Amino acid sequence: MKDKGFTIWFTGLSGSGKTTLSKRVESELRRRGIERVELLDGDVIRTHLSKGLGFSKEDRDTNIRRIGFVCKLLSRNGVIAIAAAISPYREVRDFNRKEIGDFVEVHCKCSLETCIERDVKGFYKKALAGEIRNYTGIDDPYEEPLNPEVVLETDRETPEESVKKIMGALENLGYLPPAEESVYTAEEEEKVKKRLEDLGYL
Repeated sequence: MKDKGFTIWFTGLSGSGKTTLSKRVESELRRRGIERVELLDGDVIRTHLSKGLGFSKEDRDTNIRRIGFVCKLLSRNGVIAIAAAISPYREVRDFNRKEIGDFVEVHCKCSLETCIERDVKGFYKKALAGEIRNYTGIDDPYEEPLNPEVVLETDRETPEESVKKIMGALENLGYLPPAEESVYTAEEEEKVKKRLEDLGYL
């Protein structure tokens, strides 16, 4: 197992599950006793670190390079950095991979139809109506990763299945030790818990 920091980079269309899954991975890492974890969400970064940037290709690349720079600083100081950003352009993602080194790319693969269905803010609807310009997946491209470490089919998998896939990849790549498997099934654990409750121990 590697004892230094690394970066988990979630990329995918808006609505593909990046934020939800990155938060779940953060929680799972903390549950395993790993405290040095920082989550950088694309929307939050836009509000603070990249305030004032627009959505031209140049501004998008600047935003992603900034997130990558922060991830690089965190990773080299022993922190697990988790970035969740659309990051639509392959070139700048590959730039960050080269700069950071220990870089695990997670592609949240999801059909555009499903992303549109999940869009509670109505941005896709506005983009389709021409009210928003340069919207990724509508009139601006999303370049899928060619060789990501993890591919999640978030329109077919449950969040639990996706997180399990990510954690398994991190273990296989040597970034995490294997999780200790419970000797009981979930059903057996529930029976033991109920028995202890009946006896007044819980």
